Amino acid sequence: MGFLDNLENTLKNAERGAEREDERAASVSRAAEMEALRAAAPHAEALKNGKWTQDLLTQCVTLGHGQRTRVGMAWIGTTLRLDAKLKRMDLQPTANGVEAVFSVDGTETGREMVDLQSDPQELAAKWLATS
Repeated sequence: MGFLDNLENTLKNAERGAEREDERAASVSRAAEMEALRAAAPHAEALKNGKWTQDLLTQCVTLGHGQRTRVGMAWIGTTLRLDAKLKRMDLQPTANGVEAVFSVDGTETGREMVDLQSDPQELAAKWLATS
């Protein structure tokens, strides 16, 4: 009986150790995620409340109207998502600025950093250009 009890205790300790390692890994992952959100916060604020974003939305709707395309807009957390037919552009705040992620029919076609001091018409035209 002593051997089986010892084996059972060893297995229980191994399971507890694995659970503790999983908890530590999750904790480290959450901490890294929170740090990334803190670093991106100023860019997220500028994107959400800035004049540049309003001008971009106006340009996208205007260009979309000319193409007879409805441009849908949605905030998903700190990301601004724009949809027009099969095209999508996500504006994602990062620690380095705002990144535009372009996709067509669910397939990513490109990424670029966006300057919130530039003319938003260029980005709108690039995104809605017929391809």
